Amino acid sequence: MRYDLDDLRLFLAVVEEGSITAGARRVHLSLPSASARVRALEHHAGVGLLVRGRRGVHPTPAGAALVRHIREVLAQTARLEGAVASYATSPASSLKLLVGGSAMHGMVPRALVTFLQEHPGVDVHVTESRTPDTVRALLDGEADWGVVVEDEALGHGLVTELLTDDSLVVIGHSGGVLAGRTALSYSEVAEHPLVGLTAGASLRRWIEKHAAPQAPLVRYRTTVGDLSVVCALAAAGVGLALVPRHAVDASLALAVCALEDPWARRRQLLARGPARGPVSEAAAALAVHLRGAAARQPVR
Repeated sequence: MRYDLDDLRLFLAVVEEGSITAGARRVHLSLPSASARVRALEHHAGVGLLVRGRRGVHPTPAGAALVRHIREVLAQTARLEGAVASYATSPASSLKLLVGGSAMHGMVPRALVTFLQEHPGVDVHVTESRTPDTVRALLDGEADWGVVVEDEALGHGLVTELLTDDSLVVIGHSGGVLAGRTALSYSEVAEHPLVGLTAGASLRRWIEKHAAPQAPLVRYRTTVGDLSVVCALAAAGVGLALVPRHAVDASLALAVCALEDPWARRRQLLARGPARGPVSEAAAALAVHLRGAAARQPVR
């Protein structure tokens, strides 16, 4: 048989209220209409569902079983309606953010958490991107914001502002070869086994582009896709690593030394395309959260 959801809601209300009158009132039906619906439900079920008495009604065993299933059906219906409703209206806005790999460690995730919580009607599409690619996308109007490395982004006509320091440091096990050192050159670092990011990572490619041509050929003991894993491997004594200072995990037993090569001093900028009008309210709000996350970024 086919069950009408309104009849099921009525029957549940009647059982929970203990009265057809009160149940009818709860679902905004008249008493005659509610009584007729309950009788029709019992007729179609072929079994009595309610025990009627002077002090109200209570379910028969069949009625109690029906109530359990009604609750499950209504819960599933609510979930179904919620799932479909999420596609019924487009979000108020959709933003595209392009970021370098090191910005994906800490700063951007923190900004996304607070922004998305405060702006449920806005979607943010985040893509890891090298600075030259981000610059081209911003100039072509293909993204709202980019987090870029300063020396590769200036001079292209972008609107930029300083976001955070992204200078590189050398890390290794606290009791290892870095003990007693405060700074090393890349050539010295390259003489030791390293752990690093995978070859396609934007930070790895940036390091290899700027490293001195005369530096020794680097031996990577392993490469991974996450800076947190790189830090953990370095702390375990697997090898030295080059990471942004803000990526160093203070909870790990790490020695930290400055990388003295000039190219190791980097700054990240928040950038957008050439000004062609006011920034949207959603984009401006995302920038506020990125600035806040950068200001809260721990530095060791």
